[in-house]
Amino acid sequence: MRHTLDFAAINSAALLVLPALCARWMPRGKRIGHEYVAKNPTRVDKRAGSFKVNLQTGRWADFATGHKGGDAISLAAYLFELRQSEAARRLARALSLSGVRDE
Repeated sequence: MRHTLDFAAINSAALLVLPALCARWMPRGKRIGHEYVAKNPTRVDKRAGSFKVNLQTGRWADFATGHKGGDAISLAAYLFELRQSEAARRLARALSLSGVRDE
């Protein structure tokens, strides 16, 4: 039996709680409108502003380095230096989703 991750379902569920995830992952950041603005925790960042997450779409970017992604899974993978699949598994567990279906 093979297990596959339902990335779309995991991302959809994560998007519903993305403000809380951002606050947990980047506690010194703040919400400004529909964005979460923080210092990038993966590097020495002197001030908030260059690292932003769109809380409506899940897109994120570090405008100082050019790193960017389009969803919560890619954000988790980037922040915690994980493969996309492992980030998806961890998010699914954190959100109490199965996230995995048998094929």
